Amino acid sequence: MSQLVLITGGSRGIGAATALLAARHGYAVAVNYSANSLAADEVVRQIRQSGGQAMAVQADVAIEAQVVAMFEKIDARFGRLSALVNNAGVVDQTTRVEAITLARLQRMFEINVFGSFLCAREAVRRMSTRHGGAGGAIVNVSSVAAKLGAPGQYVDYAAAKGAIDSFTVGLAKEVAAEGIRVNAVRPGIIETDIHASGGLPDRARDMAPLVPMQRAGSAEEVAESIVWLLGASSSYTTGALLDVTGGR
Repeated sequence: MSQLVLITGGSRGIGAATALLAARHGYAVAVNYSANSLAADEVVRQIRQSGGQAMAVQADVAIEAQVVAMFEKIDARFGRLSALVNNAGVVDQTTRVEAITLARLQRMFEINVFGSFLCAREAVRRMSTRHGGAGGAIVNVSSVAAKLGAPGQYVDYAAAKGAIDSFTVGLAKEVAAEGIRVNAVRPGIIETDIHASGGLPDRARDMAPLVPMQRAGSAEEVAESIVWLLGASSSYTTGALLDVTGGR
């Protein structure tokens, strides 16, 4: 059986690019989605058409029961997990802190932070040698916003990704002796549709002049970093926060 990776939010953007690249590297891929089943099915179709193994699995990562059920479905279909990419995440409309509501904060942290914790918990229970597993790798998708703060736009998103950075470092140390490596990538300005969901569909293009490399990155470029961190080529790397930002 191939190594098995679960990619949350795997139906579009960085998640979809990572799913396709991981499949090319020989992973069986579980493509998680929350609502867009057609997009997830298309990623699975492309993987299978290329001779790979994949399944789509629905779950809102902010809901514990759905996370548990998702892992059980993957267990039944493919067996024990060997890698996790915590990619599912949201932004919101740009705003200043004085206009942020509690409901917005709850959504931001439930999906971006609590969901990553829940998925990592279930992955550790399957991968840790302490629990009879064979080890594995976890990559959390953070953001360079965690260190830049995103003032006037998404301070709440930046704070949530700052929590992911701390989570990455802490979990990496906690499970390092149990065969599990934990790292994070921190993308910068990347051409995906997440900007449109924040009300700024042209944000990547507009901000490109602020990037030292003078361009936005692609989802595929971020995927290359994620898959490298999952694999044996990064076998002595854990607790790292890898910026994929064009120098920003």
